[in-house]
Amino acid sequence: MSVTTSTTTAEPTAQDIDKVVNELEKSWPATITVRRKSREDVGYRDIYVALDGKQIAILHAGDEVSRDVKPGPHRLKAHNTLFRKTADVTLGPGERATFNVVNKAGFGTYSVLAFFLGGGPLYLTLERES
Repeated sequence: MSVTTSTTTAEPTAQDIDKVVNELEKSWPATITVRRKSREDVGYRDIYVALDGKQIAILHAGDEVSRDVKPGPHRLKAHNTLFRKTADVTLGPGERATFNVVNKAGFGTYSVLAFFLGGGPLYLTLERES
């Protein structure tokens, strides 16, 4: 004699579906890119870049660096040993953020005093591309 059993599966609830979607979204990385490719960049003095407290690159003129990150809030810092800039960004799953860093000449960069000191200040900008 054989016994037949039947099983029924319950339809997933909206909460079940939301939970699966949230878990998938957490696994989709976001990307942060930092570029030093502006024509305004004077082309000298390194720019040090850190993401969430960890150094990720030392950029020379023409360089860029990209990192995949988990979706959520992040802090990007850049400095040229004289000036420091910080940008806070919150990224969603699969979102990309690109930033431009530039060492610019400004007041005092090419002054007589700078000539005798071996160089003047280079002003740093850190801006997100739209």
